[in-house]
Amino acid sequence: MEESSFASTVPSVRDDDPIQDASFSYAGYQVVRGEFFAHVNEPSIVFNKCKVSVNTACVNKLAEVNYVQILVNPDEMKLAVMPCREDEKDSFLWCGIDRKTGRKKPREITCRLFFAKIVQLLDWNPEYRYKILGKLIQSNGEYLFIFDLTATEVYQRVQLDGEKPKSSRTPVFPAEWQNQFGLPVEEHRRSKQVNIFDGYVVFGLKNSVRPEKQRVIQESEGAINE
Repeated sequence: MEESSFASTVPSVRDDDPIQDASFSYAGYQVVRGEFFAHVNEPSIVFNKCKVSVNTACVNKLAEVNYVQILVNPDEMKLAVMPCREDEKDSFLWCGIDRKTGRKKPREITCRLFFAKIVQLLDWNPEYRYKILGKLIQSNGEYLFIFDLTATEVYQRVQLDGEKPKSSRTPVFPAEWQNQFGLPVEEHRRSKQVNIFDGYVVFGLKNSVRPEKQRVIQESEGAINE
C-alpha cells in the first residue's frame, strides 16, 4: 500500500510545517471501528421484529431520493442500499413525510421473508434488534450505501418482572472485537472497495401483496419458519 494514500486526504496545515518523518509506516496500526463512538449522524440500517429501516442520516444524505433497491452479497456478507427509479423492478419507497415538520423521514418496512433470510444467513436471534453502520460511496458512477452485515450492534431484549420485554439500550458487540480496536489499515482500505453488481442479489420489499400471490408467500413463510 502506498503511504501517501491516507495522507492525501488530510487538509492543508495552517500552522508550522509538520515534522518530516520518512520512516513512518501504517504497519501495525488499526483503524478504530466507528461503532465504538457515538454515531447519531452516521448512516445505519436496523433489523427489528421482521422490519427493516434506515436512519434519518441516510435519507438526508440522499435528499432527492425516494426509491431504492436493497442488494445483498451473501458471500461477502455485505448489504447495499442503492437509489433507483420508482418504475424499476424491486424498488420500494424508503421515506415518508413528517406531518409536523414537512421533512422527509425514514419508513419502517415490513419484510417477513427478507428478515427470515437475513436471520438465517447470519445466524441471528430473531428476537434481538440489529443495527449496522454504513458509508455512502460512489462506485462506477452510482451512489449507494454499503453495510457490513458482520459488524453489528446487537440489542438484546430484557424482561423485568411483570413487564413486557424491552430492547436493551446497551449494545453487544461480536466477541472477536474484544481484543482489537478495528481492522488493520490495509485491510480497512480494501473493505471500502465494492463492485455494485458482483455477487449481489436484489431484494424487493413491499408492504402490500396482490391477492393471487398471498397464499404462495404464506406457504413460503411457513417453510422458512419450520
